[in-house]
Amino acid sequence: MLLRLASLVCAVLVLLPAAACSVGAAGSAGIDGAQAPEPAIKTQHVWDAKVTIAEAIVLGRSKHGVRRIIPITGGTFEGPNIRGEVVPGGEDWQLVRPDGDTELYARYLLRTHDGHLIQVINRVLMHMPAAGAPGAPYIRSVIDLEAPTDSPYDYLNHAVFLGTLRSPTLKPGEKPYVIIGVHQVLG
Repeated sequence: MLLRLASLVCAVLVLLPAAACSVGAAGSAGIDGAQAPEPAIKTQHVWDAKVTIAEAIVLGRSKHGVRRIIPITGGTFEGPNIRGEVVPGGEDWQLVRPDGDTELYARYLLRTHDGHLIQVINRVLMHMPAAGAPGAPYIRSVIDLEAPTDSPYDYLNHAVFLGTLRSPTLKPGEKPYVIIGVHQVLG
């Protein structure tokens, strides 16, 4: 059925040469119809951010699951070529789905040490193994960065970024925070 659908799409679109639409039963074909090995995905560390957060605001159960909002109150970030502060006022909108996974949608600003603002949109998926089940938690994100084009950080507009998220154990008197690791997918 999938092969018929692919053939139908190619026949309807007629925008691509016939070779571009050849799909083999054994797997995907390259644009020229030849089997190509998948390129390895490599990343480079860009920065770690210590993001301070306030107490959760729980909206309650909805048709999609349990919703809550975590206000972002500040913090810092630093990497090999960039550093600065997390601007207070962002929010992390969370949804605990009926299947137990949690989706996060965080939107906030960074201010670099030299005064440029960078918008961050961080979409996270958290999957915790069932109690007693083997395996580690899966917590990964896709991060969209938007920097001024007339700044030294324009390069952030031209790449894909992946992230990690950790909630460290707090020391007595320490404000709640999370650590967000940002990694650029290399070409």
